[in-house]
Amino acid sequence: MSQPQAAILAPVPAHGRFIILGLRAGADTASALGRVRSLRVDDRSVIGLGLPIVPDGGRAIPGLRPFPGLAGTGCVFPSTQGAIFAFLGGTDAGDVLHRARGVVTLLGDAFHVQEDVQAFLHAGGRDLSGYEDGTENPRGNDAVRAAIVSGHGEGLDGGSFVAAQRWVHDLGLIASMQARACDHLVGRSRETNEELPDAPVSAHVKRAAQESFEPTAFMVRRSMPCGDVTEPGLFFVAYGATLDAYERVLRRMAGHDDGITDGLLRFTRAVSGGYYFCPPVRDGGLDLRAMAER
Repeated sequence: MSQPQAAILAPVPAHGRFIILGLRAGADTASALGRVRSLRVDDRSVIGLGLPIVPDGGRAIPGLRPFPGLAGTGCVFPSTQGAIFAFLGGTDAGDVLHRARGVVTLLGDAFHVQEDVQAFLHAGGRDLSGYEDGTENPRGNDAVRAAIVSGHGEGLDGGSFVAAQRWVHDLGLIASMQARACDHLVGRSRETNEELPDAPVSAHVKRAAQESFEPTAFMVRRSMPCGDVTEPGLFFVAYGATLDAYERVLRRMAGHDDGITDGLLRFTRAVSGGYYFCPPVRDGGLDLRAMAER
């Protein structure tokens, strides 16, 4: 019986690594997919497939599509759509690296590494900006309903769609701002995590409030701080039963609903973006029955 990939709903680990792989020009897709079939998935890893590696594209995985490159006033959300999304988590950064190398080696020369991002838990679950991350995540059965596909048949049920973006923060700007001004960009107090009743309509909390959409836009976020001294930031990850919820939030952040861009974009910018389908697991491997070659 197929099950969701366990790490999708697991707590964020102490260390993680996000690998985005592209399909090399001229690579044989059927052969590359055969390599994907050989991957083993444990409770510390997630594997997602993007359109370049999915036979018949959206017909094989209804709802899967390329990440939409979006722009708004003062912001750009680029699309850097890959073929494979891989997350490896654990308690030891060196072990995570070795496991990530194993995945890349097993997938072979048909793929090339587009992104290799080391991530980590910070201050008990805070972003590098100092704000708590994932405060409004659904929990328990609500998280399962938000993140896991059901009622669509073998190879789809138990799967999950994931939106993945790397964001780079201007920590110098944050440090230079008065605390209250920065809090109003986010809509929460950095110190207490309480929502601010007087936050402007541009505050991130108001822009991205999942219950404010119709239908609601609940998703399960498993983002992690990442980067180095030149590009500190966040690797944003949101799992959903569809990609629609995340895309509605993204469009509102860009000001497509009402011309108001998200205050968060004053101190952070997206530098990558991709959509993937994380198949369910069956007998320790990915259940790719939905992608059976036609």
